[in-house]
Amino acid sequence: MAIARHRAGRERRPTLEQVAERAGVGRGTVSRVINGSPRVSDRTRVAVEAAIADLGYVPHRAARALAGNRADAVALVVPEPETRLFAEPYFASIIRGVSTELAEADIQLLLTLSSTATERERFAQYAAGNRVDGVLLVSVHGEDPLPELLAENGIPAVMNGRRSADESFPHVDGDNVGGARAAVRHLLERGAAAVATITGSRDMYAAQCRLDGYYAELAASGVDEDEGLVAHGDFSEEGGYRAMYELLGRRPGLDAVFCASDLTAAGARRALREAGRSVPGDVALVGFDDSAIARHMDPPLTSVRQPTEEMGRAMTRALLAEIAGEPAAAPGLILPTELVRRASS
Repeated sequence: MAIARHRAGRERRPTLEQVAERAGVGRGTVSRVINGSPRVSDRTRVAVEAAIADLGYVPHRAARALAGNRADAVALVVPEPETRLFAEPYFASIIRGVSTELAEADIQLLLTLSSTATERERFAQYAAGNRVDGVLLVSVHGEDPLPELLAENGIPAVMNGRRSADESFPHVDGDNVGGARAAVRHLLERGAAAVATITGSRDMYAAQCRLDGYYAELAASGVDEDEGLVAHGDFSEEGGYRAMYELLGRRPGLDAVFCASDLTAAGARRALREAGRSVPGDVALVGFDDSAIARHMDPPLTSVRQPTEEMGRAMTRALLAEIAGEPAAAPGLILPTELVRRASS
């Protein structure tokens, strides 16, 4: 009998959802008010605080999770090996944006690596067990089935990037085509006669978009395509190193290279130095991401800046809105990029 009374009392505890309904706002908005986020209007804050007072709501993490059937946790899934996660500054910047946004909502971040089909299936089963409220996906490759596995289980999820031009899964991406075009335009305006490119992983849409941007700017400038000036990399430093040697073997007279990432440009810079080519005297070099690598290279690297940390924050806001049941404005958000000029070009 005592147990029954205890359960009944626990069930009568007001939930975050009831506060949201009383205030006429979403669950995510209530969470932001509770955690003192500045991204709430004064009028909304007053309404939420009044609802909390009326209902006697106590914002305790364990009570919230039990009453609202929530885990108060979001998983960030990176389908890459551990070596790449820690080698590429891109991931650190995304994680920083995600963790900052989740901290404001008082939600735990779980970081998961899933580089094999078995690991993806295992994670999908884990998430389906109500252990997380939603999933953020970073660096998704073209044939990755995880987004569909999550959708089939009704798990809210948002991707960083897209798998194709027709992507309908919720996503936040950068303007890869526009950024690549700006990089190539800069090299051509500088007077380069033979602009080469080192791509990213061919099964990733971001890499294809940057290659499309390269071709588009050549065409717009009246420059004929030369497949001998295109080498395929994988966004890594070693990939850039190998591809640069490949390009020098095919087109020794090249005088500029657009790389699909800063890490790729670092590998290309090493190969150029070994081959006795100066940067930018013999070969101008441009990267993509504008990471810390770009600023600390010798010479400092011209790079396409994409707002990586803001991308992490934006995809997190989109996920929290989805978890709260708020309608999505659009399936995807594309953030602008800009070229940052430095001594390498």
